[in-house]
Amino acid sequence: MTVRTFTAPIAVLTVFAALLGTMYLGYASNTEKNLHDFPIALVNQDVGDTLDGKPANVGAQVTDALVAGMPADKIDLHVVGIAEARKQLQQGEVYGAIVIPSDFTKRLAILGTGAVVPGQIERPVITINTNPRIGPYTTGIMQRIADRALSQVDETVGKNLTDQVNSALAAGPGTPVEVSGAARLMLADPVQIVTAPYRPMDDGAGQGLVAFFYTLILLLAGFTGAMIIHTLVDSVLGFTPTEYGPWFVHPPATGISRLRTLLVKWAVIVTAAPILSGIFLAVAAVLRVPLDSPLLLWLYGTLAIVAVGVTALAVLATFGTAGLLVNLILFVVLGLPSSAATVPLEATPAYIAKLAAFEPMHQIYLAVRAILFFDARAEAGFGAGLWMTLLGLGIGLVLGVTATYAYDRRGLHRATVPGGSAPVVGAPAVAGWVGTG
Repeated sequence: MTVRTFTAPIAVLTVFAALLGTMYLGYASNTEKNLHDFPIALVNQDVGDTLDGKPANVGAQVTDALVAGMPADKIDLHVVGIAEARKQLQQGEVYGAIVIPSDFTKRLAILGTGAVVPGQIERPVITINTNPRIGPYTTGIMQRIADRALSQVDETVGKNLTDQVNSALAAGPGTPVEVSGAARLMLADPVQIVTAPYRPMDDGAGQGLVAFFYTLILLLAGFTGAMIIHTLVDSVLGFTPTEYGPWFVHPPATGISRLRTLLVKWAVIVTAAPILSGIFLAVAAVLRVPLDSPLLLWLYGTLAIVAVGVTALAVLATFGTAGLLVNLILFVVLGLPSSAATVPLEATPAYIAKLAAFEPMHQIYLAVRAILFFDARAEAGFGAGLWMTLLGLGIGLVLGVTATYAYDRRGLHRATVPGGSAPVVGAPAVAGWVGTG
């Protein structure tokens, strides 16, 4: 036993812990500080009216105030019409919409008149449409941004409306009329803010979290499936020993090439993938998860499991034991924070958001979310997710074939080397108790 027995694993674990802390704690902390390019639609439908004897459009004023007040480095504000806003919400292009109605100025005028003239009045309404299908945490961020911005707008509109009413009363003939305390309170807070989800989801959708967990089980099926297949196939082929409790079993090595071994492992994951995808779909149906396109979800789930499994097996064939750590980092450590499945990428540090461009979990999540919640629209992420999944599968195939073929051509067979412990091709099977020395 040498010093390296202790230092090598501790060094690897230290680096691994630093990476875990940087990715996971950086992912979840300071979402407000990390906010950047958060897409929101702003719609002004106000047709205007007459205020204080002059034509006015308070909706346009509110729109200008919101555009000026929203920090451009944090919020990507889309000033669009109502039809375009609905399209962007349906395709997941914006995380919410602020909608000013067509009678906004008219209701403000009525409110001002109603402060001194008896009658039933209603406050003008501005609607905040959230987009819960994108993700539950996104809804909370959208609400906080809109509430903060609109509270300032409400205060400004209230002050202007109060000043107009006071000026009109002071300029009127006869004894000035006093505005009641209740009326003053309404004038000071004239705008009613209503929050409503756009296309609410069924209870079975778990407020959008079901897309994240469905993505997670697909990725784990491919990732852990590859680990299990790699170990069991190597054991059956005699390349690695197997332990059953105290029993140690080591059949003779078959001596097949690295490329053929990898092809066998790929055949197993390809055979298992449709079965696993079918099991996930059946469980989802039993649990009454809303499934608008079950066949498409099964087909894509099969593809995702194959793509992850093939790539993970290729990494193991290329890097050997070190491939276990490479796969863990690629598919889990870097994948979960950059998936955008809980916290949107626009609320994560820039280095995490950049990982989403190639991280497998983000691509799978985009496709699964689009199938479950956005009618499998290509624009809502299904097109990008499908293309990147196929690209990942292609990379895995090329990597695996290239590496194993090159090793075989150079004569780097899986056999005992001086000082090593790999099995010798043709050695007899060994079974017995695990030794202690």
